[in-house]
Amino acid sequence: MEFYSARELRTNMKSIWKELSEDNDVVITNNGKPCALMVGIPEGRFEETVRALRQAKAIAAMDRMRRKAEKDGFMSDQEIDEAVKEARKA
Repeated sequence: MEFYSARELRTNMKSIWKELSEDNDVVITNNGKPCALMVGIPEGRFEETVRALRQAKAIAAMDRMRRKAEKDGFMSDQEIDEAVKEARKA
């Protein structure tokens, strides 16, 4: 995975296209912080690639929600599982 600044994105497109054509991912940074990810798409696999990226984003969002809920005092996954087991026993 190669990192390029936003400025390099404008001036080094040839290098970036080369990285992408070799099935590498490229991270674009702004002020030294990652702000975008460019992913090479194999020929004929556009829909599959988009679906995989959307699925990964959804999983990450669920993880963030779970961590926030746990931090805010809501039940953890383990506590929910235990409560369900107790309810089923009753």
